[in-house]
Amino acid sequence: MLRAEKQDEMGKHKGSRAGFTVWFTGLSGTGKTTSSRLLKERLLAYGYRVELLDGDIVRQRLSRGLTFSKEDRDENIRRIGYVCELLGRNGVVSLVAAISPYRAAREWVRMQIPHFVEVYMECPLTVLIEKDVRGLYRRALAGKIPNFTGISDPYEPPLDPDVRIRSYQDTPTDGVDRIWEKLEKLRLVD
Repeated sequence: MLRAEKQDEMGKHKGSRAGFTVWFTGLSGTGKTTSSRLLKERLLAYGYRVELLDGDIVRQRLSRGLTFSKEDRDENIRRIGYVCELLGRNGVVSLVAAISPYRAAREWVRMQIPHFVEVYMECPLTVLIEKDVRGLYRRALAGKIPNFTGISDPYEPPLDPDVRIRSYQDTPTDGVDRIWEKLEKLRLVD
């Protein structure tokens, strides 16, 4: 079966909507969780079946035991991607809020999931360090958190994300509006 035919069939059950995945990527503190929660509320209000896979919770439940090595980070992303693929097949919208630092891992997941929308939550590192609500950057800069993305580990921003939200200047609502416009353009939402 051709990939396009498979995509058309996946997630479509008689009388139901197709599932899709919105993948929020960006450094810690860029608003991935906040924006994904707002999008979830909107989708639920329109009658969509939605699951939110937050990176911090996934690490505790699905990926316990994985380290923060590149190999284990990639495995974490593959696991999340597999769950999204399963949910999508069953007409569920998956929202992923995970740093997912490596471009190749995100691209691999994109190839596995029909109807994949990548949202890049962009914010300069200097702004994130300055606001540092949870104190993570301060601890990472002091060497107390090893392998911290953006400080002692790399983050590879998407080259061509489907949606770019500049969280240092866009409000969460403005960002979700932009995502919704993209979903409408892709005919993923009514």
